[in-house]
Formats: sequence, structure tokens, C-alpha cells
Amino acid sequence: MAHCPFDFFTDGKKHTICLVGGGGKTTVMYELAAAWAACGRKVLVLTSTHILQPADGSFAADAAAVHNLWQQRRYAVIGTPELATGKLTLPPQSVYEALKLQADVILCEADGSRHHPCKVPAEYEPVLLPDCDMVLAVAGMDALGNSLQQACQRPQPAAALLGCGAEKILDAQMLTVLLLSEQGARKNVGARTYYIVLNKCDLLKAAQQEEMLRLLVDEGIDEHRIWLRERGDSKC
Repeated sequence: MAHCPFDFFTDGKKHTICLVGGGGKTTVMYELAAAWAACGRKVLVLTSTHILQPADGSFAADAAAVHNLWQQRRYAVIGTPELATGKLTLPPQSVYEALKLQADVILCEADGSRHHPCKVPAEYEPVLLPDCDMVLAVAGMDALGNSLQQACQRPQPAAALLGCGAEKILDAQMLTVLLLSEQGARKNVGARTYYIVLNKCDLLKAAQQEEMLRLLVDEGIDEHRIWLRERGDSKC
């Protein structure tokens, strides 16, 4: 089972969860998918933008392949292949509509970060699924101590949001603003339940972890909706 502290992981309910931000979204998404599948839940994984087509046999080209993976207690990745890039895009709407009725859990990567640990979304981002009930915002703690130019996808909009220059060194207070702003990671979340994954926390000292947690809680985020995740933190 994934070392996931969020209550939705074991509540047995159906969820459609979109992941946004940077710093390890895809890793977190597949980790949760594998853990749910191992528990016997039917897990569907997709993107509303672009992800690399997995090479581990989890891509399902049709409904029969999806059900075959579910029978093996594995998650199924669906999407439309782009032959030129090796990536997947959003699957055909009819395919998704049919499969989502049968899935227990749906996980969707809803934006990209080009491997940056944090980001500010563009006008067209994130692409949240209409039926999404939860949003997980991911940020890599390797962003701290680096400039916005280095750490953030779209550093200029981030600098404008923070009221500083792109050469400014990102600290915990600034990252908190990016995670909680409706122009940042919380964009278009609306009434959906919002969770935060602080990834690569093993890079931080205990005091730094506590500072990030305190800043988020002081701004109204329930501590139980924050995951201080360390690299390799895939098992209890």
C-alpha cells in the first residue's frame, strides 16, 4: 500500500482525481494507481494534456485490454497515442465515458511542468476533468533555494504573482503563495477538495518541513490534506 496519509485512499468511495503542479506528478499518480490496484480496485489512468506512453504493459488500447489489466489487479492507462512523440493525449470521449462508469478510481494528469519542481499555470491550464471531485497539487521541495527562473515553469507569471523578479530565490513563504493562489496551483479548483503533496521532503531538514507545514496550515489548509512525501516513499 502507498504511504499515503489522505483519507480518500481508504474510504472505499469512487473518486476522479486530477493532479496538477510540478515536481513529481507522474510518479505520485502511478504510485497511487498501483497501490489502489493492488487492493483490488479498478483504476483508470489518463491525461487531459500529454504523458509518455508507459512501456510497462499498463497501456490499454481498448476496453478488453482495460478489463484484462483489472483482472490482474493492475491499473489501466488509456489515451490516444501520438506516434510522432510517443506520448498519449486525452482518449476519445466515448471511450472515457464508457470506462469511467466501470472504474472505481480515476487518476488524471491535468497539466505539465517540463520537469520543473513548481509552476504557475498558463491561461489554458489546468485541464480539469468535468467529473473531477479532487485536485492534488504537487510541488518538489528542490524548488526551495533556487531562483524562480530555475525552479518554476513560466517564471515570469510566477514573478508577477509574487511581486518580485524572476531572479528571486524561492523560499517557503513564496512557495506557499504559489500553492494556495487561485492564479497558481489552486486555479479552477472551485468547490473540489484540494490536497497538497510536498514531494522530495527528504531534501529538507525537519525544521524546514515543519515550516512548510505551518505556513500552509496557517493559511487554512487542513494538515490531513498535506502529504510530506519523501523519494522512494512507496511502501508503509
